Amino acid sequence: MRVAQVIGRVTLSLQDPSLKGGRWLVCNPLDAVHFNTACQTAPPLSSQFSMVAYDNMGAGEGDIVGIVEGAEATAPFDHDIPIDAITVAIFDSLNYQAADSNPS
Repeated sequence: MRVAQVIGRVTLSLQDPSLKGGRWLVCNPLDAVHFNTACQTAPPLSSQFSMVAYDNMGAGEGDIVGIVEGAEATAPFDHDIPIDAITVAIFDSLNYQAADSNPS
C-alpha cells in the first residue's frame, strides 16, 4: 500500500459502466519522512510521479489516502473491473516509525 495526498480529480467524458458510483483522483505518493505530519500539514510534492486512483470512498482534495495497486485493486469487486489503483483508506492521523536497519 502507498500513502498519498489527493491533489486533484480527473473528469471523464466516457467511462466503463462497471465504474459507476466512483471517481478518479490524482494522488501524489508521499515520502516516508512526511508520514507523521501529513494529516496536520500539507506535505510538499514528492519526487515520485503522481498517479490516478479509482475512489468510491469519497476522498477529496487534500486528503491523505492509502492506495492499493495491481491485481489487488480489483479484489473488492465481484465483477471484472478495469482498474489498476484504488483508494482503500482515508487517514485521520498516521504514526510511522522506521524499522531499525541494524538490529542488535
